[in-house]
Amino acid sequence: MLKLWRFLAPDRWRVVWVLGLTFLQTMSTLYLPTLMANIVDKGVITGHIGYIVRVGAVMLAVTLAGGVAAVLASLYSAHAMAGFGQRLRSRLFRHVGAFALREFDQVGTSSLIVRTTNDVMQVQQLVSMILRMVVMAPLTALGGIILAMYTDARLTWIVLVSLPVMAGIIYLVMGSGLALFRSIQAKVDVLNRVLRESLTGMRVIRAFNRTPYEVDRFRGANQDLTDTSIAVFQLMALLMPAVMLVMNLSVVAVVWFGGLEINAGTLQIGQLMAFIQYVMQIMFAVMMVSMMMFMIPRGQASALRINEVLEMETDISDPPAGQVGPPAGERGQITFEHVTFSYPGAEAPALSDVTFTARAGETTAIIGGTGAGKSTLVNLIMRFYDVTAGQVAVGGLDIRQWTQAALRAEIGYVPSRAVLFTGSVADNIRYGDVAADREAVRRAARTAQATEFIDQMLAGFDTAIQQGGANLSGGQKQRLAIARALARRVPIYLFDDCFSALDYQTDAKLRQALYREVRGATVILVAQRVSTVRDADQIIVLDDGRVAGAGRHADLMRSSPVYREIVASQLSPEESA
Repeated sequence: MLKLWRFLAPDRWRVVWVLGLTFLQTMSTLYLPTLMANIVDKGVITGHIGYIVRVGAVMLAVTLAGGVAAVLASLYSAHAMAGFGQRLRSRLFRHVGAFALREFDQVGTSSLIVRTTNDVMQVQQLVSMILRMVVMAPLTALGGIILAMYTDARLTWIVLVSLPVMAGIIYLVMGSGLALFRSIQAKVDVLNRVLRESLTGMRVIRAFNRTPYEVDRFRGANQDLTDTSIAVFQLMALLMPAVMLVMNLSVVAVVWFGGLEINAGTLQIGQLMAFIQYVMQIMFAVMMVSMMMFMIPRGQASALRINEVLEMETDISDPPAGQVGPPAGERGQITFEHVTFSYPGAEAPALSDVTFTARAGETTAIIGGTGAGKSTLVNLIMRFYDVTAGQVAVGGLDIRQWTQAALRAEIGYVPSRAVLFTGSVADNIRYGDVAADREAVRRAARTAQATEFIDQMLAGFDTAIQQGGANLSGGQKQRLAIARALARRVPIYLFDDCFSALDYQTDAKLRQALYREVRGATVILVAQRVSTVRDADQIIVLDDGRVAGAGRHADLMRSSPVYREIVASQLSPEESA
């Protein structure tokens, strides 16, 4: 929790004002019962109207000062907390943005969303309460006890008995509630994950008639969170009546024994009223502390989850003197030298001793069965993961010696799953190059065979794309993703099985236009279809993470049994010749 206080540093002057104004508000609250006692004992009983007016004016001024201080403290506190939350969320977002895929897999997307939103809000509320209560509660309790003793020391024993009783109740309730508070945030993660999976997978759920199952799954996660929350709120509901009972019994005791002292002439009525006010202030201070203690476990749990993310260091980092530009004469060449890669916790490597070179001006195709390691190979070029052994070089330089930004600025990447963003069609294509003009955007779309459906839209390139491209078909989204990569004029293009959603005719037309457009660049083409890769300058056949053949189509038909098997499963003997 202490590690997050640094996000308050830019608003430290507001924090100082909050503490000072809260101190002023507390002092005014403590001073009012004394003024009230003076009015009753020296004004009302004696009938001195002038004295009543003078002290009443002082009371009014003190009340106004306390009210203004409370309003200003709330205002500065709100500004400080808004800034605290904004900076913390921004820091989390920037830090998560630097994660490699391993860290995303480790924490989980749903958990990262909850930590950036709900957890930050919990910490924000806790810090806000601490700022107000750290001065008000101790000062009110201590000041109330001192003033109560000054008013009548003989009645102070009531406070000394009530406080341990109240503290004992709070301790018992807190001991039962700590574990529940810590488990709530983890169950929010589970609920968020189930909800996210259900919403993103709605088509699959309906296609397989699994809606009742998903409803039951959500109901289970929701009920689990609800039961825990109810248990926490029941504890809170138990605490309030118990504390109020102690408070009211304390007031009854004060009135009873104070009445006896008034009857004996050792205590005045105004002093008794002031003593009652001090007792109430002391009890309310203890209640404020108890409420803060209820928020601390949940806020602390959220703070630990946030710190866990902030302290998580990615394995993929830029070198101190990273390469920021392509070496002269070797731009675009990609070399794999005895590359082995294993995913964390995997029993066997995803890639084993992979060696090949993709040269500038050539198309290198990667083909293989499911799980052969094709997408893993592309991820290594993008440096989403680092190799376990061996070396991946771009432009003759190990990619671990490049800065990540410089490396990825050399590459136009199309993932196997098309990802689009809210905005217009042109905005999504221009995402690859924000400086691309209208003609460059149209040219990229034309090469990707996307103009045929874009021109049919009402607003053309200005048509709005819904979240995730919900208003487009799979093939349309894929072509826009290809156009986005082509909008970048770069020496390397990676196409990770992005032609799978296209029909054969569109696939053929796109590849013909593509080869003309990216002439001179290094093209890595991952595909499942033999017809997509057969014209490549070099075909790399992967089988169980190993290179099972490399060469042109005709060469592989003679030398690679694995390639022949793939071809035989897709083409007739006449087509494969």
